[in-house]
Amino acid sequence: MTTEFTPSPLFERVERARRRRRKIKDTHITLAHGSGGRAMHELVEGLFLEYLRNPLLEQLEDQAVFEVPQGDGTTPVRMAFTTDSYVVDPIFFPGGDIGRLAVHGTVNDLAVSGARPLYLSAGFILEEGFAVADLRRILESMRAAAEEAGVSVVTGDTKVVQRGGADKIFINTAGIGVIESPVRVSASRAQPGDKVILSGTLGDHGTTIMVARGELELETEIESDSAPLNSLIREMLDEAARRGSLDAVHAMRDPTRGGAATTLNEIALSSEVCIEIHEDLIPVREEVKGACEILGLDPLYVANEGKLIAVVAGDIADALVARMRENVYGRGACVIGEVKAEPQGIVAMRTGFGGTRIVDMLVGEQLPRIC
Repeated sequence: MTTEFTPSPLFERVERARRRRRKIKDTHITLAHGSGGRAMHELVEGLFLEYLRNPLLEQLEDQAVFEVPQGDGTTPVRMAFTTDSYVVDPIFFPGGDIGRLAVHGTVNDLAVSGARPLYLSAGFILEEGFAVADLRRILESMRAAAEEAGVSVVTGDTKVVQRGGADKIFINTAGIGVIESPVRVSASRAQPGDKVILSGTLGDHGTTIMVARGELELETEIESDSAPLNSLIREMLDEAARRGSLDAVHAMRDPTRGGAATTLNEIALSSEVCIEIHEDLIPVREEVKGACEILGLDPLYVANEGKLIAVVAGDIADALVARMRENVYGRGACVIGEVKAEPQGIVAMRTGFGGTRIVDMLVGEQLPRIC
């Protein structure tokens, strides 16, 4: 039997300090600043936001959502815009490659805002000596990924740097999409009583990269979960609209760098709520568990590239899970927790032993160049 988590006064003081406006104290950039965890948030909020601050950027979502006025005076069109860069090593791995990852990552960052992704740009930084055959393979993968997601790569750029000036190939993608429904999805909209939905198993992508690098001598068939989530999200929103509960979909994120733990913390902090998850409900493949145990990692912090976390009103959660399971990318969907009012800005996990532990953001760098 479990009891309600009651923070001590000391714990509350520590957490108030944790939620203060972040300031960057580092004098040099480290790999941890690209981890998606606490160091990266300090870099973004303490440095980039300081110099580039504006109302859209201040929201710190995975994309910017804005309205485009129409010349005829009709209702403005809501759009979403995002950008990301991909430096994954190795560039080819079971279940995907850097090109497939670049398309999927950008499509997913648009889709979790409720947008229908439309067009992408692609910028390539190539190292002198990079094999044309490998570039051809990557472009073919990008074309197939774009076709599956229903988007087009409509503009781009190519730069070549001297040998040693990069590592084979880096790709930057940007994307734009249109939000055709009145849905309002934001990390700041989670509410007490909401349920937390996960679309499938955690840690598949990060574990695949570790194995592909030869860091683990394991014989496993695990593959990256890299996938486009826009069809899954569209079906979720259709189901919510059919039930007259479109506004019940409050927040959606794809837990990439920093894993599910960091994503949940972002939502809890932004919404000023407590998110409580249940260890026994979180799906993790046995191969991923084994790899994480060997390396001393927690699957909650391992990157994913084809999963989503959704925070929705409690009365619609089961219906959405059932609809998600009809989609190939949502067959493992399940409710893993709920949202509570207190303590604000905290992610807590009910362990399999009946206790409770705090799940913080990723600290440091578990695995560089994961995406």
